[in-house]
Amino acid sequence: MADLPHVIDVTTDTFESAVLQQSLQTPVLVDFWATWCGPCKSLTPILEKLAAEYGGAFVLAKVDVDKEQQIAAAFQIRSVPTVFLLIGGQPVDAFQGALPEGQLRQFLQQHGIEPLAAEQAPDEAAPLDPHAEVVRLRRELEAAPDNDGLKLDLALALLKIGGTTEATQLLDALPANLSTDDRAVRARARLGFAALLKDAPPVPVLEQAITANPDDLKARHLLAVHHLVGGDAATGLEQLLEMLRRDRAYEDGLPKKALIDAFRVVEDEDLVGQYRRRMASLLF
Repeated sequence: MADLPHVIDVTTDTFESAVLQQSLQTPVLVDFWATWCGPCKSLTPILEKLAAEYGGAFVLAKVDVDKEQQIAAAFQIRSVPTVFLLIGGQPVDAFQGALPEGQLRQFLQQHGIEPLAAEQAPDEAAPLDPHAEVVRLRRELEAAPDNDGLKLDLALALLKIGGTTEATQLLDALPANLSTDDRAVRARARLGFAALLKDAPPVPVLEQAITANPDDLKARHLLAVHHLVGGDAATGLEQLLEMLRRDRAYEDGLPKKALIDAFRVVEDEDLVGQYRRRMASLLF
């Protein structure tokens, strides 16, 4: 297994110290898996990603049920994947099957497990250059071509460097459990915005058009999309909100539809909440 932060492989000999004793201090998520298990290949990469993202808020302990039958028998594992959450030395909850990332986050949140702040997790790796991330993920997929979680990660990385065609192909080929994942839904919304910019004028031209005619809602829409795709979410949302303010019925309700699509793309939940409230105040 690659050296991943807060992820460990557990054996019968290490289970007491690595899981039971560890759970007295930090929640431990025990992932019972098998090499022949298809859903495990989708679930485990997401669990590993969350373990790294949460920066030590929980530990992911992986148990190969074929190699560690004694542990599997103790937990009465009848199918894989099965995941147990241990807190204070005791199992407090569990689930079976490959849940999408959004439901996994909800599962953790229900038990008070939230990502640690950056200052609490100083060893967390800095974000990689998007081009370097694409190269890294391609190499990992060469070694594990059936890993659907890596395919989703690669699609998201490709979107950041403009690789929309390949990203679309990867997203279209995802299994059902990953195609409804929050990240996949967000990626498809981002693809929709990127398609709008295929023949769109550049930002300065659109800004000049709006200065000349503030009611040029087509220009406002494209300018908003430019900002959203470029990472300036607040400016993009502001332009869409201004469209709604000026003419909510424009193009069969496009301002509201575009805002809802934008909420799927923007990852800043506080910012989304702020603009949802402002949208509601205009509509109701």
